[in-house]
Amino acid sequence: MHLFLEYVGFGLVSASILALAAVGFTLQYGVTNVLNLAFGQVMTLGALAAYGVNVVGGDVWEMVVAGGLCGAAASVALNRVVISPFARRGLRLFGMIVVTLSLSIIMGNVALIVFGFGTFSYSLSTSSSNVLGMTFTGDQLETMALAVAGMVGIRLLLQRTRLGRAMRATSTDPILARACGMNTQLIADVAWAISGVLCGVAGVTEAISVSAFSVTTGDGLLLTIVAAAIVGGIGQPYGAMLGAVLIGVVTSLVGGYANPTYTDLTAFVILVVFLVFRPVGLARGVVSERGVLA
Repeated sequence: MHLFLEYVGFGLVSASILALAAVGFTLQYGVTNVLNLAFGQVMTLGALAAYGVNVVGGDVWEMVVAGGLCGAAASVALNRVVISPFARRGLRLFGMIVVTLSLSIIMGNVALIVFGFGTFSYSLSTSSSNVLGMTFTGDQLETMALAVAGMVGIRLLLQRTRLGRAMRATSTDPILARACGMNTQLIADVAWAISGVLCGVAGVTEAISVSAFSVTTGDGLLLTIVAAAIVGGIGQPYGAMLGAVLIGVVTSLVGGYANPTYTDLTAFVILVVFLVFRPVGLARGVVSERGVLA
């Protein structure tokens, strides 16, 4: 029982990181119809920005702010400079996948040139606490607190603000939203900025959770992020939260009781099962309306 609780606790930490990233990923798709496969590289940029703050003596919260701002700036720049011009030329979904995959490869190779093949690690003080039989470090508790705050913030934004309603309207029918006088380009920029903040913060929390990270760490997590988004219902932020919890806890239990190398395989198996038996995900997203599913 003790081991079970420990594995569940670690799964909740993993789910928190996944939730931040998966909600950011699915928010981009929901508003702009772009499956951004450069998302992992933006996570890495956020982690590297936080590393720079850490080197000069910044604390965890300053690192999180730096990572979030870096992720927002990088995401908006990618949208403005690359994604939007291709969208205006009529490039469709799978063409965009090729574009973002190419961006990821380019960004990854540039990062290797600039930062090298070495690893980076944060210098942080650690302490541990016992919560309901589960042991967490102070950093892990902060990660879960960030995830909860982020998810509550996203819910309030989408449900209680004019901006959130405009984002949902743009997601549902961008042509009608534009005809109603909404500035859909500005709404897209805001959506990419918000998702970039979540992406950068997820990169920082992922780097905190491991002993060392490299310029490929974000890409290594991309499959699990995509799996959480699709399992939850791609384009549906609330579903992405549920998908992150499911995959985070299940992969932790499998890795703990079987073999840690099976975690990625487990996420892939869960993804395949959902694609076969429930392709719309836990919460029905917007995939069927946009032709992602046959």
